[in-house]
Amino acid sequence: MRLPGAGRKKPIGWDKPPTTERRNRGTTDWTVGMRKAQLRRTTTETDIRLRLNLDGRGRARVRTGIRFLDHMLELVARHGALDLEVVARGDLDVDQHHTVEDVGLALGEATRIALGSKRGILRAGYFLMPMDETLASAAIDLSGRAHCVCRWKLAAPRVGDFQTELLEDFFRAFAQAAGANVHLRLHYGRSSHHQVEALFKAFARALRFAVTRDAQLKRILPSTKGLL
Repeated sequence: MRLPGAGRKKPIGWDKPPTTERRNRGTTDWTVGMRKAQLRRTTTETDIRLRLNLDGRGRARVRTGIRFLDHMLELVARHGALDLEVVARGDLDVDQHHTVEDVGLALGEATRIALGSKRGILRAGYFLMPMDETLASAAIDLSGRAHCVCRWKLAAPRVGDFQTELLEDFFRAFAQAAGANVHLRLHYGRSSHHQVEALFKAFARALRFAVTRDAQLKRILPSTKGLL
C-alpha cells in the first residue's frame, strides 16, 4: 500500500517489515504482523487505507477530508501511544456519515487484527478525562463481544467541520469491528469542542490500558473461557 510521501520517508512505526500473513475476505484486504496491522477498506462510498502500530510513539498522519476528525484521530494516536496512518476518500459531497463510520470500522478492524490472540494483554481499561470545565469517561473491554453505550448531549450540531451527531456512529463502528465493549459518558461541560475532544482522549487512554501487555500474566489469555 502506498501512502502520500511513501517515496520520501518510511511510514511511521514500520521501520522493519513484520513477518506477515496475507488474507482476503470480501472487499477488505489486510496484512497482519506483531501488534501491527494495515488494511484497505473499499466500498462504493469510501476508500480507506490505514496503518496501525499498537506499540507506537503517538505519531499520526491522517487525512480523511474532515479536518476536525483528522485532529481527533491525531489525539487518539498521541494519547493511545500508538502510531496511526489514515487516508480516507469518501462521498463527502453527499454526507459525512459514510466516511466517519467507515473510518471507525477500519480502526476497529485493525485493532482486532493487531492484537492477534489477545494473550498477555490487560484486556480492559478505563479513564476519567478532564479538559478544563469538561469531564468525560471511557471504559473498554476487548471481550470479543461488540457493544457500545454512549451517554452525552451536545448542543452544537457541528464542531469545526465535523457533524457531532456522527460521534456515536464512529464509536459504535469501532466497537463492532474490534469486538469490544465501549462505554463513553460525558459528565458535564460547556464547550462542545472540549466535550468532543475529552471523549476522544478518554477513549484513547482507555484503549491504551486495554491493549497494554500484562507483565504478570504474560502469555496467558485474560479469560477463563479459553477464548476471546
